[in-house]
Amino acid sequence: MTWTCRQFSIDLASTRVMGIVNVTPDSFSDGGLYLRPGDAVSHARALVRDGADIIDVGAESTRPGHRPLSASAEWARLNAVLRQILRELPNVPISVDTYHPETAQRALDAGAAIINCVFTPSDEMWQLVEKSGCGFVVPAKDYRPIGTQVLQDPMVGFDTTREEDIAILGSLRRLAARGPVLVGASRKRVVGALSGEAEPARRLGGSVGVAVWCAMCGVSVVRVHDVKETKEALSVVGALAKEGGSTWTGTI
Repeated sequence: MTWTCRQFSIDLASTRVMGIVNVTPDSFSDGGLYLRPGDAVSHARALVRDGADIIDVGAESTRPGHRPLSASAEWARLNAVLRQILRELPNVPISVDTYHPETAQRALDAGAAIINCVFTPSDEMWQLVEKSGCGFVVPAKDYRPIGTQVLQDPMVGFDTTREEDIAILGSLRRLAARGPVLVGASRKRVVGALSGEAEPARRLGGSVGVAVWCAMCGVSVVRVHDVKETKEALSVVGALAKEGGSTWTGTI
């Protein structure tokens, strides 16, 4: 399958890696590290060097207890960073993490290829997606197959318990049978619970383990902090599965 994202056609025959750039002061894992435009752009370049297929830029933390931003405040954080990333990485699909149609429109006008919406999209947002031809990520409960534009996100860690998150991760094969899936579980609480690591920034091993599991379940895109290690793990497991004649239905 191909994911249509404006001028980009992303081949989903193998699991793609989306690198995270948080332009926030309060994200649960890396809040405050990339608030300055220069730092954020340097981080985006580094993620691409490490093998990121897509860069996802967000200006509002959605951690538990987060304080929502207005569309104007969100764009004030995003504007300079997004434009510079688009200039410096013209051949990389850039995603913007927003649920505000106003921010989405501005991002698309600037050249973004994907909108990653973590809450139920408004009618205005759906109309914008159809009109622009951008790639779109929506909560799985709101999934609508629009050509080859839309991916569904089961929303690991969004107002869910550990048990619910484990159940979500355990049901990915069934979800992928309905339509293409993006999973963002990197460094989240469920990874800490399963690995025993309390510090989000130290959850590398568990996060990579979840990414490999996602690929084995047919997930199309994994959204991660640690791109290099994730890409390496997917490459190794994919090569071994091919060499061993594995019959599992993953997309590594």
